[in-house]
Order: sequence, then C-alpha cells, then structure tokens
Amino acid sequence: MKIKKIFLPNILLILALFITDFTNAQFWDDEQSNDIIVGAEQTKLYIPLLVGKKVGVVMNQTSLVNDQYLVDTLLSLKIKVKRIFTPEHGLRGNVDAGKEVRNGIDPHTNLPVISLYGEQKKPLPEHLADLDVIVFDLQDVGARFYTYISTMHYVMQACAENGKKVIVMDRPNPNGHYVDGPVLELSHKSFVGLHPIPIVHGMTVGELAKMINEEGWLGDGIYSKKQCVLEVIPCKNYDHLRKYDLPVSPSPNLPNSQSIKMYPSLCLFEGTAISVGRGTHFPFQVYGHPSFTTMSFSFTPRSLPGHASKPKYMNQNCYGKDLRDVNEIGFTLKYLIDAYNAFPDKSKFFNPYFRKLIGNDQIQKWIEEGKSAELISKSWISDIKEFKEIRKKYLLYEDFE
Repeated sequence: MKIKKIFLPNILLILALFITDFTNAQFWDDEQSNDIIVGAEQTKLYIPLLVGKKVGVVMNQTSLVNDQYLVDTLLSLKIKVKRIFTPEHGLRGNVDAGKEVRNGIDPHTNLPVISLYGEQKKPLPEHLADLDVIVFDLQDVGARFYTYISTMHYVMQACAENGKKVIVMDRPNPNGHYVDGPVLELSHKSFVGLHPIPIVHGMTVGELAKMINEEGWLGDGIYSKKQCVLEVIPCKNYDHLRKYDLPVSPSPNLPNSQSIKMYPSLCLFEGTAISVGRGTHFPFQVYGHPSFTTMSFSFTPRSLPGHASKPKYMNQNCYGKDLRDVNEIGFTLKYLIDAYNAFPDKSKFFNPYFRKLIGNDQIQKWIEEGKSAELISKSWISDIKEFKEIRKKYLLYEDFE
C-alpha cells in the first residue's frame, strides 16, 4: 500500500502532462476552418498509434507541423523517435540534385540520420531492427520522376520484408488535378520511375502508397504478393480540384508554384542538351542553349551551392524561352519538340537519361521523325484510361472527374 501511495501521484502527473501536451497539439485542427490540414497536423489521428512505440521518421524540410519539424513535434509529445531517414536533397533540402546525401547526426535532436539517397536507397535490416514503425512525411509534386515516391517505395518494401508498419502522413499534390503523359514501360524501370504510372499521376503520396501496396508492386518483380502494414493519415478539407501552393520549397530547384507546375514538362530536358535554368533563380521556368542565338530571351547559369554548384553551361549565355508567365495547365511535349527542331546537331540533342525519364523507347523516335506533340500525345490515351480505372480504387479525396 505504501508503494502505491508513493507512485500513484507521479503516474497521474505524467499522464496529465501527456494529455496536456497532446491537447495543446490539436489547436490547429479547427473544426470550423475550411483550410487544408495536412496529415502531419492531425496529431489526434496518429499519436495514439505511436505511443509506446519505437519510431523512425522519413522527413526533410517539408515535414512541418505548422512551423515545427515533425520530429520535434513527436519528441515534444514524448514519442520515442530513434532514427531519421532522409531522401534526395538531404534533411534540410539544400543538397544539389543527384549529389550523394551522407549519413550523420541531426545537431538539433542528436538523432542519427540515415541517407536514402546515394548508394543506399533502401533502409537496411539493421536500420529497422530496433523500430516498430516508420512514419513517412515528404511533400511530393506529383510527377513520376520526382524521387520522393521512389524513396517511399523502398521504405515500404524494407518494412514489408522486416515486419514493420508504415504510417504515411498525406499531403496535397500541387499537380493533383489531372493525369497525363506516357505510362512507364517496365523495361525502363529506375529510381526516376519504379511503377507503371503516367508522368503526371494525379495522386497524393497516401493514395499512391495504397496503390503500390495493394497492386503488388513491392516485390522484386512488379507484380507480387509482398505488402507492408500500411496506414495513411489523410488530409482534411482537400480534394483534387483544390489549388494548393506549397508553404516550403520541396527541393532546391523548385522554388515556387510556377516551377512546380512546369516541372512535369520541363524535367524531360534533363535528358537532353538543353538547360532548364539550373544555376539561376528561376529554374524549371525557362529553357535554353548557347546555340539558340536567334531567340531574344537569355540567361546565364552560375554556381549556386545548395541549388546547382556546377550547372549545365555554367557562365555561358543561354538563349531560349521564358515560361515564367505561362498560364497553361497540363503536361506537354511542345517545348521539348520546339527545342529539338531548333537544335543545330540533332544527333547530340538526346542523352540516354531521356528514355528513363520518358519511360519508353518510342517517343524519342517519334520526335526524331518529326511527329507533333498533339499526335504523340494520342499514343498514351488508352493507357491513361486503364490507369484511371486502377487509380479510382485508391483515391481518398473527391476527384476532378
């Protein structure tokens, strides 16, 4: 009896403190508000799933709960976070595209940080052995070749193989209002395209995670029985027609809404001799080449560490097109074809990376044969129709059709 008298008040005090922290964390979830509330802000839906668990967090600079990093929110609510995993561009989103992200220690939390970009893109069994659950929270932009969804795939695959649960904190897709582009042919499967989906898939990461899991895409072959235990914390007040401007740049060279809107079309230039403005303050909003001297617009790529340390055509004048005021919505090949037609040595226009980005062999051949963007786009109409039928099964939000 004496033991109970000594410890019961302490237990009640700890419980009261936890309830107070948890209650205070809900203040942004206003039942009367029509604002979009992302999954990570809905702590009342997921904190009960994490209490008493050992947690790993996949995150970067976009993983915010209001103005606080998700990991800090979890720690403040007494969740046992053991490890941080981070994707391309690093924990703070300031590593150049394609550059290796290294393991380290987060100086703010003193937690170990495991890179999932570089030679090791998938968590190792020893990274998961002391964990019960992985929380995934990254802001995607809705294009097949944006690598955060490939990171999600490998995290889910590792968790399926090691018996760990995955909780995906959903966030809106800024390009989630349409579906377009060729569907990936699996012969071109790579880290910039792991799934048979169009370039613009029109899904949130939560919806896509459900599709990857339930369509059996986690196995070594594309179709298998391998699945992870998955739970998605959905957004509130979001639908696929609702405009969403990202509060934080998702990566160094997508600084604003215009770059994100143009990204699905202009990223294809990464597989060509053309610059998309890396090394300027308006990447993915322009394109050009030193040989396009008859074009009136020009820009000069410079070294911008943390954005593009050694950009294509550094310190050279590039002439081309300024797309910063373009209001068109949707994916198009017309910029690519216009640049190809203007390029002096067409044999040097494409590089092997283009076929990984576009996801097939035929489209490059058609461009070289002089086919129009309108004609080529008809080639994927039936594939898009089939994809949309699959997509319907996994939608969590009202759709645009």
